[in-house]
Amino acid sequence: MASNNGSVGKWEVVKKGKKSNSPGGGKSPTVKKAGGGGRKALGESNQPSRPPLKMSETLFDAFEKMGKKQNKEQVPPPAEPEHKKPSNKPAKKSPPSNTSTHPTHKTLEEAFKALNVGDLKQQMAHSQSLFPENPSVWLKDLAGYLNFHLTAPDTEPTLSSYAHDYPYCLTGKELKGVIKGLFDRCSDLLPDLFDHCVYTMLRELDRQSGEPLHGYRVCIQAILQDKPRIATQSLPEYLELLRSVQNRPVKCLTIMWALGQAGFYDLSQGLRVWLGIMLPVLGVKSLSSYAIAYLERLLLLHANLTKGFGIMGPKEFFPLLDFAFMPKNALSPSLQEQLRRLYPRLKVLAFGAKPENTLHTYLPSFLSRATPHCPDDMKRELLNSMTECLCVDVQSLGVWRQLYTKHLPQSSLLLKHLLKSWNKLPPKLRKNLEETIQSFRVTNEEMRDTVECQDLQECNDLCQNLQVKMRGRGFPWSKLLLVLLVFAAGFVIHDIRSHGSFKDSTTAKHLRSSGVTAVSQQAWSKITIYTKQGFSWLETNTPYYYSECVRVMGPLVEQGREKTKTAAIFLFEKGSQFILWVREKTPQAVEWVNNNTPDSIFQLLAYLKELLLLLHQNYILPALAYMSELLQRAWTSLQDSCNGEVSVSCLQGHAVSFTNSTWQLLQHTTSAIKSWAQDLLTPA
Repeated sequence: MASNNGSVGKWEVVKKGKKSNSPGGGKSPTVKKAGGGGRKALGESNQPSRPPLKMSETLFDAFEKMGKKQNKEQVPPPAEPEHKKPSNKPAKKSPPSNTSTHPTHKTLEEAFKALNVGDLKQQMAHSQSLFPENPSVWLKDLAGYLNFHLTAPDTEPTLSSYAHDYPYCLTGKELKGVIKGLFDRCSDLLPDLFDHCVYTMLRELDRQSGEPLHGYRVCIQAILQDKPRIATQSLPEYLELLRSVQNRPVKCLTIMWALGQAGFYDLSQGLRVWLGIMLPVLGVKSLSSYAIAYLERLLLLHANLTKGFGIMGPKEFFPLLDFAFMPKNALSPSLQEQLRRLYPRLKVLAFGAKPENTLHTYLPSFLSRATPHCPDDMKRELLNSMTECLCVDVQSLGVWRQLYTKHLPQSSLLLKHLLKSWNKLPPKLRKNLEETIQSFRVTNEEMRDTVECQDLQECNDLCQNLQVKMRGRGFPWSKLLLVLLVFAAGFVIHDIRSHGSFKDSTTAKHLRSSGVTAVSQQAWSKITIYTKQGFSWLETNTPYYYSECVRVMGPLVEQGREKTKTAAIFLFEKGSQFILWVREKTPQAVEWVNNNTPDSIFQLLAYLKELLLLLHQNYILPALAYMSELLQRAWTSLQDSCNGEVSVSCLQGHAVSFTNSTWQLLQHTTSAIKSWAQDLLTPA
């Protein structure tokens, strides 16, 4: 990192190897490369057959080299110090403070607390003043400074035991402001900084005494938090890089961790990273565990899956299906079970927002896998998925008809499944299956002369059974009983009204003649007797059982009352403390919101207030006035109908009139239905 004690000779080390010495320090290869749209660090890291090209040196790299060179020269032969010229090498007398070995902290939290943000600002300002036209050097200086000062023991490369945003979550507000401010100024170069951080981390892992990589991790997370798409811009190159270091699991996990950070801020980018980087290496034993753990964390973090629709298709979904259900594959049983728990959510992501338009594209692969010898769990899942395709997407039936002759064993399994679950199928699918089953029957007849196999005969038998199911839908007994009940109730009501009372009605006469009335009266008398006996028993025994309940339950009720009282006092004290805390913190929260809320939010609230006032004045108040006028008219008309005075007798008369008109309508309707039924039942 640039130091204030450095001389002009030191800064020339940074520009070593450049062909042009233009004013202002010249433009580094990184700037030229950025203008061309390439990502140099990633390209270099992907060429293991030759030494990687040296990238644009930063102030931090230059002083690091000078520090190492000075450390070598600190033990010279005894006679040489007298002949050395101090003026030619001033760096040996006063080396930059950054080149000295930085103390290692016990934890990363301590390292963040010890980080001097003021010194970082000073060093960044110095770097920008020396290289005003080379912002790539500023970014690399920032990454180098953070990585040099965040010295703490490095854990395993995936940081699985920490939060998803660790270690960036440990940065303070001031440090985040410095990082974000620089990133906003150099937003076009952030892809190159991302590649530089990943490449530098891989280069450090090659060293036996590699330094901790926390600073580069912080930069990667800060980049992808605002621009997660950067991680998916060069996925094919990163996959090639991953395969080139496949025998180095730590490097592979480092690459997977870096790219996977994008998914924690954007589900779609996380799925692209997982499908493009982690799915191809899912069978590698050393990488499978992290790949599935990352997928589980990604799906748990994003409960709303709608943002991930459209990323996964049949090409990506069916390898996951095979990994989840096929036995003895590259995954261990525990990882396979873990992936199987995630399978339902992956299925939702694959089918997308409009499964009624996409499921027919999945049916061919489902059907080809549903062989008679596939595992039971997989067979069950395939049959359920194909049934879902037929229910949701109508085009799936046409696809099945096209594939029927080439997949007779699989079609036999599907037909058998449909026959077993016929009563559970939706009515729409039952209706749509009629044409498909009939076409299968025709195809079976055509193939019978040329092909003789058991599968064809089995499919033909199943088609016949399904057609029998379709035609024999059963008698609608429930509807018939409901119609009969309605007719009986209407007949009884009409009979009672026509004879004036229930005793004089024909229904009562038939009940008396058949003995139903006598039996009903006898049952009612018995019910009355038993009810009186029950009341007398309650009058006799209730005081005794009440006293017993008081004796047994009294202490328990008293104890419960005391505990309730204690709990109420405790809740009151805690509530009082909470109210005091809210009163104390509310002004601070209001002040923080006012300081951190953009002015656009307040403008939006002002516009919303004006909109509500407009609705209140132009719509709500006129609507209320109109309703009031309608009510006033209704009351006036009611008074006119009651000869100027609204009384109970008048309201009763209106109610009777309304009831009579309703009854006449019902009577006419019943008579019409009765006449229609008689005409229908009378033989011609």
